Amino acid sequence: MTPMSDVMVLLLTFFMLTATFVKEEPIKVQTPGSVSEIKIPEHNVLTIFVNPAGKVYMTLDSKNALGELADKMTEGGHLAKLNDDERKAFSDAPTFGTPLSLTKTWLAPENADKRNDLLRDPAAGIPCDSTNDELKLWVQAAREVCGESMRIAIKADQATSYAVIKKVMDSLRHIHENRYNLITSLKGIED
Repeated sequence: MTPMSDVMVLLLTFFMLTATFVKEEPIKVQTPGSVSEIKIPEHNVLTIFVNPAGKVYMTLDSKNALGELADKMTEGGHLAKLNDDERKAFSDAPTFGTPLSLTKTWLAPENADKRNDLLRDPAAGIPCDSTNDELKLWVQAAREVCGESMRIAIKADQATSYAVIKKVMDSLRHIHENRYNLITSLKGIED
């Protein structure tokens, strides 16, 4: 019985140490199905979320990279200067997606408990239309921070209209980001 319990503890420890945890996504996206089995890398990935209402959000897989992204946007004059608490809040956010003019309000300490709710607000979402394309600014800054090895993935809801996805793709194309992955759910192949 003792060797059996030792094996159980070792297996449990192994699984706990090798497990990868799914990052919380405040924006729920139900991806369309496909038969593609190409895996998205786990590291150095910029993920662009598009919800059913057509709002655009982003995240990087590293807290350090998110902090550096905020610094790069501040240096470029696109984002108002963040204090240490706001920068830490930005780094800790699982997903961000507000117009640049509202980012400091979203990061304010009094909004700490309701940040995810504020992302669901109708005013939220990174603009990516022809008159105000802030998505390009964020992606360019992320590329500078993460380097050429950074992969871009678009995760859109299956109910999102094609016109919105096309806007996101056009934004990427305008800054010569022509390689990206579309995240889908794997569905079975019917014979």
